[in-house]
Amino acid sequence: MTIATSQALAQAIAAMTDTDNPSLFDVTIICTTDDHQADYWTKRLSEGICKAPSSSHDDGHSSSPFPLVLAVSEDWAQGGAGNGLGTLYAFEKACRVARDTMNLDLKHELMQQNVSAALFHTAGKGTRLAPLPASENNNKPGVKLPVCHKLSNGTFSPITVLEAVVKQSGIYAPSRKGRLSVFWGDQIFVPSAPFQYIPTHHADIMCTLLGNKAPTEEEWVEKGLDKYGVIAVSNGPGRDAAQVEKVDHATATKMLKVLGDIGAVGPSLGSFSVSAPLLEALCSEFSEELTKKEGKFDTDPHFWMPLTLPEEDYIQLMDQKGVSSDDARAHHVRMAKMKKAFEQGGNLKNMGLFGAVDVGDHACWWDYGQLKLYSANNHKFLDTDENSDLLRKFFGVTGHQMNSTVGEACQVDEKSYLSSCKVKMGDIKESILAGVEAIDVNADGAIIVNCTARKIVAGKNSILYNLIDDSEEGIVAASGDVIVSVTEESGEMMELRSKHSICGGKAWKDKVAGNHMSFEEVMVKNFGANVSKIESKRQELFKRTSSSFGQI
Repeated sequence: MTIATSQALAQAIAAMTDTDNPSLFDVTIICTTDDHQADYWTKRLSEGICKAPSSSHDDGHSSSPFPLVLAVSEDWAQGGAGNGLGTLYAFEKACRVARDTMNLDLKHELMQQNVSAALFHTAGKGTRLAPLPASENNNKPGVKLPVCHKLSNGTFSPITVLEAVVKQSGIYAPSRKGRLSVFWGDQIFVPSAPFQYIPTHHADIMCTLLGNKAPTEEEWVEKGLDKYGVIAVSNGPGRDAAQVEKVDHATATKMLKVLGDIGAVGPSLGSFSVSAPLLEALCSEFSEELTKKEGKFDTDPHFWMPLTLPEEDYIQLMDQKGVSSDDARAHHVRMAKMKKAFEQGGNLKNMGLFGAVDVGDHACWWDYGQLKLYSANNHKFLDTDENSDLLRKFFGVTGHQMNSTVGEACQVDEKSYLSSCKVKMGDIKESILAGVEAIDVNADGAIIVNCTARKIVAGKNSILYNLIDDSEEGIVAASGDVIVSVTEESGEMMELRSKHSICGGKAWKDKVAGNHMSFEEVMVKNFGANVSKIESKRQELFKRTSSSFGQI
């Protein structure tokens, strides 16, 4: 890694962690699964990550409504809206909430470039992360990470995945007044390319551009570009871009002739931003679907590719997805008509239609959308490379034992990290603990989050999560065990197990690791759960149980 790259990564981390001048979007929109989750995130983010650092009035109330959190549920037809229609629907629903609750015309504010807005997609089952989302009662973005941060009430709690994503993505806010930025709620990245820029296109998509010239056929295969959605950028002064998906070098070269001389190519991250005029045009074009809550369109195949590729090439790509040529042709014609009207409205005089935002080919990428990645990326806290140093800086980890009380009879090795923990005795090696209160902990290569028990034994690659145990024998996890607790509003708790080696997506309908219910059955049981009430009940049970052990 070059000095310049290291400096770029360090600058990004510094901006993400600047508590005196935090980088925040003026408006943060969260797209959730149900209304209970929407209420939960409105309160949690407004009082935490998205809280204004200072107020302009002595009474503690700011004269500005910003930063503002608008969390809304995706109450769409069965099967979901797709991230394309889902984005438009969540935005319009958030606009209604802003109007009805604050008399704020968000569309006007965005069109006048007075505010920046970001939308985070969090809805979904989280099958590949099972059983952790089940422990949060289907509140997938509420999955906790093994490091604590201070809440508005002065207490410490493990930071959630979504809070970390919101904290990271804010560095793009200053560059995006008058735009809606869209991010996925389980991925954190630190760009190695400049994050401050002047938008030149109505839509720009984040990608990792590989070099400054088009790759050869050998490089295309070597980089695995035939397996991804790929963004290609023109070498011309406009730096226009186009997108293809999972095609070989020859096919891509043919399809991307529309750009002329290709200057750079790289895999797409999926995250994007759109200008207020293009957002308005898309909402208008799909108004019938949005009103009826019908249809399913994703951004890549249904927005960006038909807007940037010739008709026949688009039909060929959609054929690979099992879409008939008639349907693909009709959709391309529809989008071409919208594009023409957008251009005739004078919108392309000063800005291009579709461009790219390079995050750099040395960007750090921490994905928590799969159980194996949740484990691997949290174990990075123990490593000593530059990537791990950045991870610790991002999460504010400045010592191996932070806000923790560790008894003299507890041996903790020099690699482990403890955050807001109380442990009286035991032996902790190469483990990461957050929010753990126990008399005796013996952990070796484990991740333990928000657990309390008399005794905890955790083997290598085990994950213990949200467990409350008052038994004499305590919690015992063998190597590779994943054990979580699912709490109901009544306080009743059910243990759910898995293995480090089990992919929840593949075993979704199976009863694994001795469970009496499948992950899918637990998800169905969790439908409509009031996650705010359950979290309060869990905290109450945790405190009562921990207190029963006496002074730790």
